[in-house]
Amino acid sequence: MKQRLGIARAILCRPELLLLDEPVNGLDPAGIKQIRDLFKMLCKEYGITIIISSHILPEIENIADIIGIINHGRMVKEVAIKEITEMNTSYTWLVAGDTKKAAYILSEKLGINNFKIMEGNNIHIYDSKIHVKDISRELTLNGVDINSIGQKTESLEDYFLKITGEGKNNV
Repeated sequence: MKQRLGIARAILCRPELLLLDEPVNGLDPAGIKQIRDLFKMLCKEYGITIIISSHILPEIENIADIIGIINHGRMVKEVAIKEITEMNTSYTWLVAGDTKKAAYILSEKLGINNFKIMEGNNIHIYDSKIHVKDISRELTLNGVDINSIGQKTESLEDYFLKITGEGKNNV
């Protein structure tokens, strides 16, 4: 309730600029959605610019138009969410028993050349034209054990970690 009262008090005088620190902290999912909808309405109908400081990146991804990434107290990047979405790197990942054989099958049998072998028998495939089922079928038919396979889309959190250099050891 304190969080909601603080936000209500801040918007009572219809400011041009609203600065908020972790505005959805402590709210339940329904409350978070209500606050998100309120912020969107305030921007659209009243022209209020809202600056939010938050570590809850999935929520920021849902409401922000432009984000600023601050690392060690310095602004390192300011970018529109739309730009992040457009440069988004989607890929298929798989964990294979034999990465060399899997790489051969991907290249020679499926004609996929845009992939990268990662640590821990992981392979990231950046060719979006070929479906996961086709990859898994061809690898299985050629005797490659697949421990797991799936698709990944880069999130704002992934982008943040890449920009700040803190996600270098992540697969």
